[in-house]
Amino acid sequence: MKFSEYPLLPEIRESLEDLGFKRPTDIQFKAIPPILSGEDVLAIAQTGTGKTAAFVIPTLQILERKKNKQKSKSPQCIVLAPTHELALQILEVFKEIGKNTRLRFIALYGGVDQAPQIAQLQKGVDVVIATPGRMFDLISQGHLVVDEVSLLILDEADHMLDLGFLKDIQDLIRKIPAKRQTLFFSATIDEKIKKLAYSLVTRAIRIQISPKNPVAKRVHHGVAMVAMDDKRFFLERLVRENPEAKILVFVRTKVRAERVLTAMERVDIKAVTLHGDKEQNERTTNLNLFKSGECQLLIATDISARGIDIPHVHMVINYDMPDKGETYVHRVGRTGRGTQKGKAISLCSPEEKPFLELIEAYIDQNIQKLEVAPSEYAETIALSEETHTDWKSLMKKAAEEEANFTPKKKKKKK
Repeated sequence: MKFSEYPLLPEIRESLEDLGFKRPTDIQFKAIPPILSGEDVLAIAQTGTGKTAAFVIPTLQILERKKNKQKSKSPQCIVLAPTHELALQILEVFKEIGKNTRLRFIALYGGVDQAPQIAQLQKGVDVVIATPGRMFDLISQGHLVVDEVSLLILDEADHMLDLGFLKDIQDLIRKIPAKRQTLFFSATIDEKIKKLAYSLVTRAIRIQISPKNPVAKRVHHGVAMVAMDDKRFFLERLVRENPEAKILVFVRTKVRAERVLTAMERVDIKAVTLHGDKEQNERTTNLNLFKSGECQLLIATDISARGIDIPHVHMVINYDMPDKGETYVHRVGRTGRGTQKGKAISLCSPEEKPFLELIEAYIDQNIQKLEVAPSEYAETIALSEETHTDWKSLMKKAAEEEANFTPKKKKKKK
C-alpha cells in the first residue's frame, strides 16, 4: 500500500511526496490506521524503522481536521521525549511533514533561555514536544496550559522510565483531560513499559511487537577483543581506514567522552563530543557539525545520543561495551537506518566479557568475533600517530641535549 492510497489530507500527502515517502514502513503500516481511528497504541519496533513518522503523520491528520471545527491557542497534543536532542529531532519531523498545514509546533527543553519559548506559547501552539523538566517549569509558571490536550505521546518510553521520569509522567496525566488518546513508542519493551502503559489508559492497547532479532539485518556487527588501554589505537586505525565514513563512538561516561576526544586530538583527528555536561548550544552545534559531515567523528554517551536520527552514519563503534542488551540495540540502531546498510564494531576488553555475554543472550545470537592476529595488534599500536609523535618528541629532545652538550666539549679543548 502506498501513502497516496491512505485517506490523508492533501496537505499531508503533498508533504510526504516532497519528502520522498512512497510506501510506509512496517511500523507505520501497522500503527497509522489504529491511531487514526482513535485507539491507544503501544508500538514497539527496531530503531531506524520510522517510528517518529508513524505517530507524526496520524497526529497531523487528527489535529488538522480538529482545527477545521474549533480554533484554540492551547496545545492539543503533548509529545514527551527524554532528551533535548530528541525533542528537536521530533520537532523537525513535525515541521517537515506538517509544513502545508495550519498547525503550529514548539519544542520545550532546558539549558536555554525560556523567554522565546514563552513568547511562542503566548501566540498559540497546537503541538508541544517537551522534556519533562522545562515542561513542568512552564506549567507551574502558568505559561503552558494543558487542559485541552487530547493526545499524549511518549517517545522512547523505556528510556523515559530508565531516567526516572515515571513520576513526571504520572503528574502530567493528572493535569491533562482523562478523555484523551495515548501513544507509546519505543524500540524495546519489558514489564515496566507494559505496567506503565496499562496504568495510564482506560481502553485496550494495540500492541505491536518487534521481530525476535532486535538488531536490524542491515547492520553488520562484530566484536574485537582489545585491552582497555589499547582501544584508542584501534579507534584511530578505524577512523584512518575509513576516511569518508561518518563514525559514531559510544562511551559509558561524560569523563570517558572527553578523554577519548583528547586522545583523538593528540593524533590530529578532529572529533566532537555529546554529553550532559555540555551547554545546550554547544551540544546542538556539535551535533550539527556531525550531521553535516563537517566533523567525521562524534563521541557520545548513551543518554545524549538515545533515539536521535543522524543521516548516513556509516559506522557505530562501542568504545565501551554497554552493560545492557537494550543499550546495545539502541547504539547499533544509529546505523543501518531505513534502507541503508551499516556497520557496528565493539571493542571489548577482557574485563568487559560478561557484558558481551549478556548482550549476546539478549539479542539471542553470537556477535561475529573479529580476529586480530598478534602481528596486526602490534602493528596497530606501532603505526599510531600518538606513538609516532612521542618518538619524534623524544628524538627532538635528544637532539637538543646533544646540541647543548657539544659546545661544552669544544670549550674544554680550548
